[in-house]
Amino acid sequence: MDKKIKAVSLISGGLDSLLSTKLILDQGIHVEGINFFTGFCVEGHTHAIRKKKSNKPKRNNALWVAEKLGIKLHIIDVVEEYRDILLNPKHGYGKNMNPCLDCKSFMVKKAKQWVLENNFDFIITGEVVGQRPMSQRKETMPIVQAQSGAGDLLLRPLCGKHLPATKAEIKGWVRHEKLLDFSGRTRKPQMALAKKYGFEDYATPAGGCCFLTNKQYSDKLVDMWQARGNRDYQLDDLMLLKVGRHIRPNQRFKMIIAREEGEVKFLRGYRSQYTHLYPTSCNGPLTLIDGKFNQQDLILAAKILARYSQVRDADSVDVEVKLDSGIMQTLSVEPFSNDEIKKEWRV
Repeated sequence: MDKKIKAVSLISGGLDSLLSTKLILDQGIHVEGINFFTGFCVEGHTHAIRKKKSNKPKRNNALWVAEKLGIKLHIIDVVEEYRDILLNPKHGYGKNMNPCLDCKSFMVKKAKQWVLENNFDFIITGEVVGQRPMSQRKETMPIVQAQSGAGDLLLRPLCGKHLPATKAEIKGWVRHEKLLDFSGRTRKPQMALAKKYGFEDYATPAGGCCFLTNKQYSDKLVDMWQARGNRDYQLDDLMLLKVGRHIRPNQRFKMIIAREEGEVKFLRGYRSQYTHLYPTSCNGPLTLIDGKFNQQDLILAAKILARYSQVRDADSVDVEVKLDSGIMQTLSVEPFSNDEIKKEWRV
């Protein structure tokens, strides 16, 4: 009997990976998905934590794509392996802290390892020529193949007609004429194809699946490194950068102030690890303190927290402080005004 041809598809949760996988499934290939968890993934975090758009079901878009396609999805933790990609990218960063070219090469390399270990035949990605300024240019796409070692095992169905034939096409597993010729940054062809397939409620086509492409997140990451004097990080650090309002009154400490009820509940899980403050004379947000601070810093933090509390014309607000050592104290402070919260404090 003929061997069943099998492919693994990199599933980010976006529209491109949904469509590229569907195209190959329609050619009778057995496809399974793979999703690499780096710690910087958008999926399953802030939109699940916050109560914003609470009427919309919370979901992991990669799992949603796999469910829509009826395929198995393998989620693989690469947090520690990814550390070197972020800190020492051979090809540098994009507009923010995104090492996109090295990142794509790393993920395709990991996918190739998975293919060899699981007796699969080739790799699918949702890349489109000219869509991303760093990793998806015609001159950089061969770099991904070379640096990952995937070579002609890598098939990009959405733009395959613009690229040299891959092993899957040469062997006749995939029909070249059924691949597409998408190019450029517009998502209109993808949206039209999704409509043809009947796919609705998919993730925002140009949204991306990595926080490192986000300027605000990247600024918070760099600020954390500068304050600590090194570029080390733990998974909890990455999670906390995604949540709350971050304010750094000075280099000694930073405040992480919950913006709404969902974030309050999330930050409660870190109370035993951080000094934290909350108002007791009025409603207000839970706040974590990250760094080394003195008593004057705590008073300053209490005044800032009072500004973000639901105080109504009170001369002072009582703020309870619980140090990470377990010692508690109560501060009665005058709330800062909007003008007193300096712009440069906001990370």
